[in-house]
Amino acid sequence: MPFASHPVRRVAAAEGISVSTDWPHTVPAVRQLLTDGLDLGPGVTFLVGENGAGKSTLVEAIAVAYGMSPEGGSTGARLSTRVTESPLWEELQLTRGAGAAKAGYFLRAETMHGFYSYLEDNPRPSGPPDLPFHRMSHGESFLNLIDDRFTRRGFYCLDEPESALSFSSSLAVIGVLDRLAKSGSQVLCATHSPVIAALPGATILEVGDWGIREATWADLQLVQNWKAYLEAPERYLRHVL
Repeated sequence: MPFASHPVRRVAAAEGISVSTDWPHTVPAVRQLLTDGLDLGPGVTFLVGENGAGKSTLVEAIAVAYGMSPEGGSTGARLSTRVTESPLWEELQLTRGAGAAKAGYFLRAETMHGFYSYLEDNPRPSGPPDLPFHRMSHGESFLNLIDDRFTRRGFYCLDEPESALSFSSSLAVIGVLDRLAKSGSQVLCATHSPVIAALPGATILEVGDWGIREATWADLQLVQNWKAYLEAPERYLRHVL
């Protein structure tokens, strides 16, 4: 049986929003999104680029515009410790898929410690108790949270999940993302990991000074840099040591 339409079909500037000279509009990827809009297909979409290119800013804004907390969690989470997110989410309009699942989850590595405390203070009203995430290593807690919470069909946003993960754990995340896509969920993931970005069938958007462009895994600057470094680390280390 075919799945209903995916949760987010298009992201664009809300009515009346024009591009300004203020941050984050000055980021080329953000400027392109507000000017041209961005179509999101079903399955998994990766945003790949250098630090400061805007991939995390885009994922955060889209997640919050969808109804998720900027500090992570499901569409029902209300964790807020300090407002640091950009105002971009207020300037976006999401085109939802007709009949698509409305559930969502935002996973961002930099706020996980506070999010685990939030889960302890706000336990699930029904079902099995939450796992003791604070007693696990960073990587173990990350993987267990994904296994425990990424179960419903919906829209999943991830911001640099690889920061907590080893090589083998990154491979495990690929399996989870593949399962989500095959079950009809939609995933938007910002990553620096050539391992995670290698998921077959995923759409890869490379962000940088040019804005946003679709790319193949082999053509990513990220992949080319890692290949060159692993072949001859000394070529790079002599510039920093």
